[in-house]
Amino acid sequence: MSPVRRYHPLLVGLHWLMALLVIATLALGALKMAPLANTDPMKIEALRAHMAGGVAILVLLAGRFITRQTTARPAPQSAGLEAFDRIRPLAHALLYLLILGMTLSGLTMALQAGLFDIIYGGRGRLPPSLWIYPIRSVHFWISRGLMLVIGLHLSAVGYHQFVLRDGLIRRMWFGRRRARVATDLAGPDPQSSGRPRASAARG
Repeated sequence: MSPVRRYHPLLVGLHWLMALLVIATLALGALKMAPLANTDPMKIEALRAHMAGGVAILVLLAGRFITRQTTARPAPQSAGLEAFDRIRPLAHALLYLLILGMTLSGLTMALQAGLFDIIYGGRGRLPPSLWIYPIRSVHFWISRGLMLVIGLHLSAVGYHQFVLRDGLIRRMWFGRRRARVATDLAGPDPQSSGRPRASAARG
């Protein structure tokens, strides 16, 4: 059986859906929610979407981890530099840890501030500021670290795709996972003067 060239389609779907949600949730928090005062009615709506996105990301992250551990994966793609190849697994691990830390710190803050009752139950009011909770600072700095690592990740993808031109993005997209491989099935064909039997193609 030939080695896989692409990730499992379920993993591909989880990857792109989670990528969109992470970027959208970060953008919502930094660009929409941060300028709003907690007394602004729009803050409730923004928090509702932000919190829902965070919970969805946490669920997708768990599904992605399970799928990644239980399905065949392509061999690592070299960047052509030993230092980059050594950094790659650490950078991926850091990315996942920051996403996990982001969602868990947000969940912790929501529980401490009673945000689920306020946002989804309509009971109580938002505190004047969420910065009174120490976990708010943790959530903020993890978000900035995550933005930085995402930027580095996109730069690495761009380097592979446009400088090395090794088709890295194809590995994380839908399509045939295994190359067609021609193999001789049973040695010479007795009816063909010693010529090998016709080979069969496998996908």
